[in-house]
Amino acid sequence: MNPAFVAAAIVLVVCLVALTSVALWAEPTDGIPALQLAGAVTTMALVCLAVGLESTAMTGVALICGVMTWLGGLVYVRFMDREP
Repeated sequence: MNPAFVAAAIVLVVCLVALTSVALWAEPTDGIPALQLAGAVTTMALVCLAVGLESTAMTGVALICGVMTWLGGLVYVRFMDREP
């Protein structure tokens, strides 16, 4: 176990609080970049946990999280374009 990577993952998860508040309370045009950045930060936190805990299973979860973040952003922008 590498405590430096685990500490980095904890710091990244704490940084998600600010991004989540921007994504929830800001205008949709400001929330999209915050949502995408939150996905990237989450992916990096999972990679740090995978390296810190020496778990190969978490590496696959981080890869799936990265791909789903990208696809989720595309879907969000697609539906945002429609008029209510």
